[in-house]
Amino acid sequence: MTGMRKFALLAAGAGGVLTLAAAQTPAALRTTSPGLWEITGAPGLKGPLRECVADPTVLAQFEHRGKSCSRSVIVDGPSWTVIHYNCPAGEFGESKLTVITPRALRIETQGISDKLPFHYVIQARRVGECAGRQSASAH
Repeated sequence: MTGMRKFALLAAGAGGVLTLAAAQTPAALRTTSPGLWEITGAPGLKGPLRECVADPTVLAQFEHRGKSCSRSVIVDGPSWTVIHYNCPAGEFGESKLTVITPRALRIETQGISDKLPFHYVIQARRVGECAGRQSASAH
C-alpha cells in the first residue's frame, strides 16, 4: 500500500471517530427542534401517528422507538445524515434523514426488527409543541 493511500485510510478512520464523538445532534438536524411530530407512511399505520419527541435524532430509530439503542452518526451532510443504531436482542437499523425544511423530514430506514428485515420510507412533520409543554419523550 502506498504512503498516500495509507494516509487516506488513516484520515478516513480518524474522521469517522471524530464524527462519532461529535455533539449528539448531527449538523443536518440542528435546524430541527423538539416538539410534536406527525409521522406518515410507516407500515401498519392506518393514519398519521403523532409523537412528542425530545430530540429529532431519535426519529432515526422509528422502527425501534421506545427501545434503548446506541446510535452512531455515519455521515453528516449539511441537509442529510445517516445514523446507524444497535438495540438489545440483536436488533439494529440504519436511517438516512433528509431535512426538507426545519419542520419536515424524509426518513429512509432499514434493518432487522423481531428477527425480520424491514425497509421503508416515512415522512415526519413537526406540527407543534407537546401538550402541557412538559418534557418531551421519544415515545
